[in-house]
Amino acid sequence: MHFIEAKSILSSQNGMNLYRGCTHGCIYCDSRSLCYHNPIPFEDIEVKQNAPELLEKRLRKKREKCMIGTGAMCDPYMHCEKELGLTRRCLEIIERYSFGLAIQTKSDLIMRDIDLLESINRKAKCVVQITLTTYDEALCRKIEPNVCTTRRRYEVLKEMQTRGIPTVVWMTPDLPFINDTEENLDGILGYCKDAGVKGIIKFGFGVTLRQGDREYLYECFDKDFPGMKQLYHQRYGYSYMVASPNEKLLMAKFRAFCKENGMMMDEACFDYMRQFPEEKMKSPAQLELGF
Repeated sequence: MHFIEAKSILSSQNGMNLYRGCTHGCIYCDSRSLCYHNPIPFEDIEVKQNAPELLEKRLRKKREKCMIGTGAMCDPYMHCEKELGLTRRCLEIIERYSFGLAIQTKSDLIMRDIDLLESINRKAKCVVQITLTTYDEALCRKIEPNVCTTRRRYEVLKEMQTRGIPTVVWMTPDLPFINDTEENLDGILGYCKDAGVKGIIKFGFGVTLRQGDREYLYECFDKDFPGMKQLYHQRYGYSYMVASPNEKLLMAKFRAFCKENGMMMDEACFDYMRQFPEEKMKSPAQLELGF
């Protein structure tokens, strides 16, 4: 772990990453790709220690409220967050200035900040995004070894439902010949339905591989999935898109489920997470006058 002074924190789309690198150890992680220029080794976490100060400076100057996003490239609740509390400090600022939040994680450490998530949702809007890829717990331990399993993430989703905090599930990626099965899909969709998620992000069945993450994935294959690297080489070569041979069947089943249960899919989820509630953009005086 090393610390830096960042020059900026919010992107043009109001997204932020407080850390770079990750310690969750997910074998498919696209963020390991060399094109992102993350720390090497990837587990040497870069901490943007002045992120709260930069965030407060930006939010204080913003003329209109909006949704602030975090977790797209780097999980805000990796292991060092428990000690550093950088994410919590930023959530406190978002809550204080009454902005909205769309936060994505695999970790149940998010439950530590449930008080802030509730308050942000009351004042504005808070959407919690949880990644679910692997229903079988033993398999999940191999694919996502250093973070809580899917069952625990489902329990987090259920708690968010109890607190009235809307949720979106990222059901991606899938590793062909490993977790691209109907049984896996049925299990995760069952969790989503029971937890009352608003939508699911699922851009096909498969995984993307670039230089950096491909090599790491194959190292993990050699350890836990003998022969799988050779199968991938034979079938996909060095393709960026590694699609499941079951994609057509699984996508049809997925779309039918979402339609039947009134759940948003893909772009509709992003539209929902970008939308700040119009009535909460108005001042108290405007609300009293019925504007």
